[in-house]
Amino acid sequence: MKYGDLTGKIIGCAMKVHGTLGSGFQEVIYQRALSIELQKQNLSFSREMEMTIFYDNIQIGIRRVDFFVEDTIMLELKAVSELTDAHLNQAINYLEAYNLPVGLLINFGSKSLIFKRVYNTNHPENKRPV
Repeated sequence: MKYGDLTGKIIGCAMKVHGTLGSGFQEVIYQRALSIELQKQNLSFSREMEMTIFYDNIQIGIRRVDFFVEDTIMLELKAVSELTDAHLNQAINYLEAYNLPVGLLINFGSKSLIFKRVYNTNHPENKRPV
């Protein structure tokens, strides 16, 4: 997996945050703590980065991605008791809208940390040779 080392580091940071704080806080608390852990790992990132959404080459809106790490990996954080298909679809939509190959959906709201690697199947890096 091309981004396995990087996503592994990010997941490790999230595990440390969840292990320290547990569940029950608002998402912004986990964002702040994760920022500290990403810095400790010397990972470059932007938090709450605004990204423009286009449709047919026309700007139709702006969304904020929770984290954009190493100019490559999008992180969508949640602090809910259970992830739903809507959360997964949101993360995949962000990947497609920003034309990114891979991202992480991380949920701090359950007893154990839940994370999912999400892929943009339309991205050239994720296309299988025919």
